[in-house]
Amino acid sequence: MAEATHFVEIAKPIETVFAFIADGEKCPQWRSGILDIKRVSGEGVGATYTQGVSGPMGRRVSADYLVTVFEPNRRIEFQTTAGPVRPHGRYDFEAVAGGTRLTFSLDAEVKGLKKLLMGSMVQKTMVGEVQALDNVKRILEG
Repeated sequence: MAEATHFVEIAKPIETVFAFIADGEKCPQWRSGILDIKRVSGEGVGATYTQGVSGPMGRRVSADYLVTVFEPNRRIEFQTTAGPVRPHGRYDFEAVAGGTRLTFSLDAEVKGLKKLLMGSMVQKTMVGEVQALDNVKRILEG
């Protein structure tokens, strides 16, 4: 299984940080690999987004997702529903002195031929995705 986790402490109230992350259409502001994203239905649990991410040689790869857990100011989880690899993601929010601790975790089952052909690339991509939290800190504290 490929896994990656990263956290940042942001000098903003938990409500501000949660609202920013909960709006999936803001992802291109902090995740460089997002080509396009749009919420197509729902809010909170059940919200569905279509998104395209930059794949091999810059081609668009579908990476649509569904919000599966939505606990205001505490946790958001999602499951990717399209694409060759379908990671599960989780954001955890914790109030700390002076702001918010935000943790982003991803995990994905990569088996068989996919693991052989794409395993190291998937791991590297997931590490880059969770480390993009550094951009959230920069934007919100900016």
